[in-house]
Amino acid sequence: MHAIAGWWDGVELWVAGLPFVPQFAVVLSAMVPVCLIIAFALDRTLRFALRALGRDRVAAQEAPAPAPQPRRMRKEAA
Repeated sequence: MHAIAGWWDGVELWVAGLPFVPQFAVVLSAMVPVCLIIAFALDRTLRFALRALGRDRVAAQEAPAPAPQPRRMRKEAA
């Protein structure tokens, strides 16, 4: 574990020592794929959980819509 921590500290110091533009490019090129993977995993997890609970879009579309109630008309006094 100390080897991984030492390697990570070296990478962190290397990135911190870069000028702003290369630092931004390195962080962006690393974070975009990580964020996409996290978003994909959350999407799949929530989709599975909502489907298990019966709260997904397919179940909502298949459910019969309640019939609209007729509007009552008021009689106006003459």
